[in-house]
Amino acid sequence: METIVLGIGETLVRDDRHWASWANWLGVPPHTLGALVGAAVAQGREPTDALRILRPDMDVEEAYRARAAAGRGEHLDESDLYQDVRPALGELRAAGIRVVVAGNGTVRAGELLRALDLPADLVVTSDEWGVRKPDPEFFARVAEVADAAPEATLYVGDHPADDLFPAAAAGMRTAHLRRGPYGHWWAEHPDVVETADFRIDALTELVGLVASSSAAASGVTPEAAEEKVVRRGTLRSVR
Repeated sequence: METIVLGIGETLVRDDRHWASWANWLGVPPHTLGALVGAAVAQGREPTDALRILRPDMDVEEAYRARAAAGRGEHLDESDLYQDVRPALGELRAAGIRVVVAGNGTVRAGELLRALDLPADLVVTSDEWGVRKPDPEFFARVAEVADAAPEATLYVGDHPADDLFPAAAAGMRTAHLRRGPYGHWWAEHPDVVETADFRIDALTELVGLVASSSAAASGVTPEAAEEKVVRRGTLRSVR
C-alpha cells in the first residue's frame, strides 16, 4: 500500500456534536433525534431523513444556512476527533505512506479540519470538489489525488454504501471500520464481509495492515515487515 485515504464522519470525527446541535435547533431532546438517526441507519436510509421525520417540510440546506446565520453553524475542534486519529495518521506518514482525508462534508468542514493541522498530506471535502460519495466521480477524484495506482490505494470508512462498495468498484482496496452506527450495524452483513479487504476496529490497526501488505509482497514475515516500517519511519523523522 502506498496511499491510505480516510473518510471523515465517524471515521475521523465523532458525530455527537453534529446531531446534538440539530436537536437543539429543532427543540427536541438529543436522545430523540439520536434514536431516529439510528432507525434511519438500520433501514439503510440517510441520517438526514431523521430530521425530516421531525419536520416533514424541512429544507435541510435552508435550515443549515439559517443556523449559520444565527451563529450556530458548524463547529469542529480537537475534542471531536476520535482518540486514535492523530497517532494512527502520524505513524502512517512516518512510515512513508501518503495520507489523504477525503469525505462528504461542507466547504466549512474542510476549513475546520485543515485548521486542526492533522498529520495528512491532503484534506478535502465533497463540497470543495463539487461531488459527493457514493458518486463514482468522487472516487475518480480520490484516485487522482492518491498519487498511486488503485490497487495500491486503501480507502477506509464506516459506511458500506458510501465508502466500501464504491471504493471497491473503483478498483481500490478497502477497509471497513467498525465505528459509528453504520460501522457497527452493517459490520457483519454478508456483502460487507465479502467486499472489504480488511475489517478493523481502530485506525491504529492500519500500520499493521501496511506491514502485512509489505510482507506479502516481499515474502518476509509480517513481524519483520512491521519492524521495517517502524524503522523506516524513525529514519525519516531523523532526516
